[in-house]
Amino acid sequence: MKVQNITNIDKFFKVIDECKGKVELVTGEGDRLNLKSKLSQYVSMANIFSNGEIPELEILAYEKEDIDRLIAFMMNN
Repeated sequence: MKVQNITNIDKFFKVIDECKGKVELVTGEGDRLNLKSKLSQYVSMANIFSNGEIPELEILAYEKEDIDRLIAFMMNN
């Protein structure tokens, strides 16, 4: 799923942390990074967050309830 225009980064990470299953960020090179890992959140996202906004990300969630949670975040963000 493509996620766009995330301006509340803290809330985004909170939603990720609430997910029950694995949630991954797909990089431009096709690598998959585990967003449930705090280390991955800080290290892999530092460049994206440098201006305080995320224009677009591709993320994968494997559990239906996690997908629903992420969609709800995007609709209410």
